Amino acid sequence: MSAISNTLPQSVLDAMNPGTTKTKSSVDEAQDRFMKLLITQMQNQDPLNPMDNAQVTSQMAQLSTVTGIDKMNETLQSLIGSYQSSQTLQSANLIGHGVLAPGNKLGLAEDKALMGVEFPEAVDSAQVVIKDAAGNVVQTLSMGPQEAGTVPLLWDGTKADGEKAEEGTYTFEVKAQVAGKEVAVNELQFGMVTTVTTGQNGVKLNVPGLGALDLSDIRQYL
Repeated sequence: MSAISNTLPQSVLDAMNPGTTKTKSSVDEAQDRFMKLLITQMQNQDPLNPMDNAQVTSQMAQLSTVTGIDKMNETLQSLIGSYQSSQTLQSANLIGHGVLAPGNKLGLAEDKALMGVEFPEAVDSAQVVIKDAAGNVVQTLSMGPQEAGTVPLLWDGTKADGEKAEEGTYTFEVKAQVAGKEVAVNELQFGMVTTVTTGQNGVKLNVPGLGALDLSDIRQYL
């Protein structure tokens, strides 16, 4: 047995010596099943019409392909697990920090309300229109030319008539122009990261008022 052991696949040796079989991965188990089927097929083949080298080679090539795919899947799963762990640690550091993400709600408290605007392109001018719960315009903030990028904004709660607005929730809309034509921009809502969760959908940042956000949803950390 020792004279030929070096020429046999490990899966065959393990099958011949079940007492020495170690814990196997799904790839090893697939190899074992394939080799057992191949050996059984060879043992029960028609002696008048045996398998030729081409058939054996073809089946071994199939085994190599399946094994390669299984190993690649295991490697990818390992990488995904490592990436998710890294994301979780990174996200956990954001708990208690403010973020800007797509949304148009504005919370006014102690004469302060944070928001933001994402400009996909440079604009000649922009206006921020703030409305109360009834949809009435309470203030319009004018902005000059803006470059492409994210701009955080602070409203001090002063209304257009100079009076102080009541604390509460408002909405806002941003209108921007380029060469006299209105262009689309993205309103950004402010929120605080309270917790981080992981699951089948990946790592989520839980932000009251904005919901469960992906890291890619965050436009700016404050």
